[in-house]
Amino acid sequence: MTEVRRKGRQAQLVCAWCGPALVVLGLGGMLLAGILPVPPAADASLAETVGWYTRDLNLVRFGLLTTSVGVSLVGPLVALITVHMLRMERGGPPILSILQTVCGAVTWVMLMVPMIMLNVAAFRPDRNPELTQSLSDLAWILFFTPVAPFLIQNFAIGAAILGDRTHVLPRWVGYANFWTGLLFVPAFLAYFFKSGPFAWQGIFVFYLGTAVYGAWVLLMSLTLRRAVLVEPDEPASDAQVKTSDAVA
Repeated sequence: MTEVRRKGRQAQLVCAWCGPALVVLGLGGMLLAGILPVPPAADASLAETVGWYTRDLNLVRFGLLTTSVGVSLVGPLVALITVHMLRMERGGPPILSILQTVCGAVTWVMLMVPMIMLNVAAFRPDRNPELTQSLSDLAWILFFTPVAPFLIQNFAIGAAILGDRTHVLPRWVGYANFWTGLLFVPAFLAYFFKSGPFAWQGIFVFYLGTAVYGAWVLLMSLTLRRAVLVEPDEPASDAQVKTSDAVA
């Protein structure tokens, strides 16, 4: 193995481990901030909303900061997914790889910005309570409801895996991505409910979305790590890929 390829493999392994780090920091920050085990409710009163931010202000801020750092680690994971999707689409237009990269970048922003907005809500605890509640509403709705880019990203990954003749990732990972995308769909209902299972604090939005996204991050991280470790020292030639396609 050349020095360049050795360093490239090490960089890919670092990106793969960013996934578990994301889950640990993200969930740990939510615990510190008080988002877990029970997040602030969409139907909370003004006093309850402000009280959530001010009950232990510095701990809330530190927890939100930790979560912000955690979710930022999705960027390296998206980059690693793109690298291996390009392997899957070798020899053809990498449209699915590009689509996944674009959607992954959008979801990265959609995870980061709400955390910043929650920090803004906690920044001035003495402001008008209605402004704090408005910032809080905007942050939580922005955090949970823009699931369309997630869904498109998952479907692009799944389609690339199922269309791959070189078996970079197992086919079951492709099907898992399709199911992951579909399980995000209930989050759209958070636009319409302030209480119950379809509110942003409900089981089909907060708990299902958090669990599915965490499981997806770990799934992609661990399967991509294995793909990096078993990748041949020398890339397959175009002729070898075409031969593999013809045999399949």
